[in-house]
Amino acid sequence: MKTIDSTTVVIVPGLRDHVPDHWQTLLAERLREQGWSVRTVQPLQENKQSCAARVAALEQTLEGIDGPIILVAHSVGTLITVHWSQQHKRQIKGALLAAPPDFDTPLPPGYSDPETLQRNGWTPVPRAPLPFPSIVAASRNDHLGTFERVEALAQLWGSRMVDLGRVGHLTPADGFGLWPMAEELICELDAA
Repeated sequence: MKTIDSTTVVIVPGLRDHVPDHWQTLLAERLREQGWSVRTVQPLQENKQSCAARVAALEQTLEGIDGPIILVAHSVGTLITVHWSQQHKRQIKGALLAAPPDFDTPLPPGYSDPETLQRNGWTPVPRAPLPFPSIVAASRNDHLGTFERVEALAQLWGSRMVDLGRVGHLTPADGFGLWPMAEELICELDAA
């Protein structure tokens, strides 16, 4: 699918970090097999709920990478990416932002409340256009963000919107595992 070049794919997981059967984990393995350079933001040992700590972890992962970078983020990883983009001026080739949560609307039971999100620096969610090409992939039945709210964020960020249909939050619990469309979208960003 891809010839080896200097593009590095950086995986930006959500708050649950690394899940063995998650599409990001499987994607990283597949991309490496195809000759891509892949790095993954490592899990935090402390301050796990802190947006600033997560943004710093992404910045640390990006340090020392020469050449073009494509960010591949899921869930809260998309918000880490957006917050990072407002604080750092590193050139990024593109970003795939899958299943962004809507932190402006109270989340379902079992998730952080609005006060906790604000105290940890997640809100307000940046609304400025991203300084690099991006694709937002959104579900029609995501319990962490309605399609319409995510579509509005994508528009503010200047992202191309991809309607995934009814795929929940795009997790193993929703039947994903392997998500081949991610590879297609990464190749689209790489070709731009």
